[in-house]
This record gives sequence, structure tokens and C-alpha cells, in this order.
Amino acid sequence: MKLIGRYLSRNLVVAMVFITAGLSSTIWMTQSLRLIQLVVEGGAPISMFLRLAFSTLPTFLALVMPWGVLIATLFTYNRLTLDSELVVMRAAGMGPLTLARPALQLSAIVLFLCLLLNLFLAPAAQREFVRLREEIRTDYSSVLLREGTFNDVGEGKTVYVRQRGAEGMLNGLIIYDNSKPQRPVMTIADHGILVTAEAGPRVIVYDGVRQEYDRDTGHASNLEFKRYTVDLKVLNAGEAQRWPDPRERTLSDLLFDTGNPTDTQLRPRLNQELHQRFATPLLAPAFAMIALTALMSGEFSRRGQARRIALAVVFGMLLQAMMLGISNLAVKTQAFNAVLYVVGILPVAMGYWYLENWRRLSRGGAGRSGTPPAGPPATGPLGGKAA
Repeated sequence: MKLIGRYLSRNLVVAMVFITAGLSSTIWMTQSLRLIQLVVEGGAPISMFLRLAFSTLPTFLALVMPWGVLIATLFTYNRLTLDSELVVMRAAGMGPLTLARPALQLSAIVLFLCLLLNLFLAPAAQREFVRLREEIRTDYSSVLLREGTFNDVGEGKTVYVRQRGAEGMLNGLIIYDNSKPQRPVMTIADHGILVTAEAGPRVIVYDGVRQEYDRDTGHASNLEFKRYTVDLKVLNAGEAQRWPDPRERTLSDLLFDTGNPTDTQLRPRLNQELHQRFATPLLAPAFAMIALTALMSGEFSRRGQARRIALAVVFGMLLQAMMLGISNLAVKTQAFNAVLYVVGILPVAMGYWYLENWRRLSRGGAGRSGTPPAGPPATGPLGGKAA
């Protein structure tokens, strides 16, 4: 029996690794498309792009791994069914729960890995991503100034560049600063150049006008200039005062009061993030039990179990959607945080009970309908059918 268990575990692990790697690569490449612009426009080196791209990997890996468990379980047990290997194992006396144990053990390992990712690695990676993004905004600011686009470079601040040239040359500049709503400022220049100073990157603009409007008095002032300097750090000052996203927070920040008034005000959002980190890894054993319940119960068929596989995938999608929906509701109503754990644990408990009792339930249903339960035909001593 131990040999069969190791055989099942080996097949599950191999399938899990390849499926998770395939899903992760696809999602990683899709998410990285928006970062390729950093290299294409020549504002940041390729090493910065790679660091940004890899810093996004732990964030979605915890979401991909439970789906890897679901697909690997469906693939492995369905293949064993088509090859009649599960039939032989059942004939050897192995029940559904015994055959399901390797998949449940794999899901327990994935649950632990997802907890490790959610509680420690993903927040650290998210903080690194934000740090690198801010570094680009200060040291490689030309990347943000895309030509032909109104670029939002901070709270209430927008920069338009008609055309970008070589060596930081910018043509057709419009800089709109609405950080002080009562006194918005617009700077229009024929051209400018991006330079790096000790205080940070700056844009020196030439041949333009600076317009300032006082909403209280209705007075507008115009200043024509031949040369004017705009500090990009000033344009990005709004980012320095931002409230850190809950996904960046350490476990201690979510568990204990930080003394920040904004954190106290938005404590429900932090609590929701805390419970979500603990609850979403429960999807791994839940997905495994959904797949096992679909394939291990009932009679085996060598013609395939496409309907059961499709049903298991649909149930997995519904369970994921329920987890996300309840997580969003928990921001407004804290009681929904407890429901997250119920959604993750209930499929495991129900699936375990069903696998343990499915034969008795099926026989009971067959008896009530007047149809004898399906089973192998009775045989005589020489292998023929008994009279």
C-alpha cells in the first residue's frame, strides 16, 4: 500500500509542478507586458525590468498554486482511471479515502506554502515592487513621460509631451499642477530637456509661458519665460505621502495598532487583508477535495469522465468567486471575515464525509428505486456465471 501511495504522490507532484509552472509563466508574462515599456522607451535598464517583473511573482503565485492542485488531481486520477490503474487499486482493497490521501497530503503542503507566501514573501515582494517603481519615478522619470499622452505623475499633476527625442529631449510640453485646487498652475513650453541634478531629476523648459489662476479672486497671471526649471521630485511629492497599501503591510502591521490615524480609520480594510491571507490558502485542500469527490465517487468508466471534470472546474471557479466576493463584503461588515474560513473548510468536510459514505448512499438510492446496485457479476467456481 505504501508503494502505491508513493506512486500516486509522485504522479501528483510532477503534474503539480508542470501545471503550476505553466500557469505562473502565462500570468507572469501577461503581467509583465505593462513593464516592457520601461525597456522599449529606453528609460530604464533591462535589469530594472527584470527586478520589477520578478517582484510580482510571489503575489499571484499563491493564487495559482491551489489551481495547480485542482488541475493536477483531475489530470492524475483521470489518467489512472483511463488506464484502469485505479480499478486495480480498488480491487486490491484500497478505498476512496486511501486513494485520496496522497492528493490531500499534497494539498496540505501547498496550503503551508501559500501561507508562507501570503504572510511573508508576497508582502515583501510588493514592498520591493513599490520601491522599485518609485526609484524609476525619480531616477528614470523620462519613462513616465510618454509622448502623445497625458501622464499622471502625482496627485493633481499631469504632464503632456508631444514628442520625445534623444538624450532626454522633450518637445511640446504641457505641465498642469492642481495640487492646490484654489491656485492651479499650467506651464506650456516649446521644448525641454531632462537633466539629473544632486537634488534629483529636473526638466528645464524653454520658450514658454506659466499661467496661474486664483479661483478666489478670479485673477489670472501669465509669466513668459525663455528658460524655466521644473523639479520632478516636486511633481512626485504626492506619492511620498500616500497610504501604504494593505498588501504591502507586514504581519505585525495587520495584527497590532501602528498608531497611524489613517490605519485606525481604515482598520476594517487591514482586518480584511489579514483574514484573507489566512483564509485563501484553504482553497488548496478545498480544490483537492472537489476533484477527488468528482472522480473517486461512483462507478469508473474507461470512456472518460469529461462531465465530472468540467463540473469540478465549475465548482472550483464558484468557490474562488465566493471567496473573493465575501472578502470584499468583509470590508464593510467584519462578520464576513469568519465566513471566509467556513467557505474554505466546508468543502473539505463535506467531501470527506461523502467519500466515506458514498457507497452506502448509492446502495440506499438503488434500493429505494428498486434497482440493484451496480457491481461485478457473480461467478461460479470455474469462473462462469453462477446460476
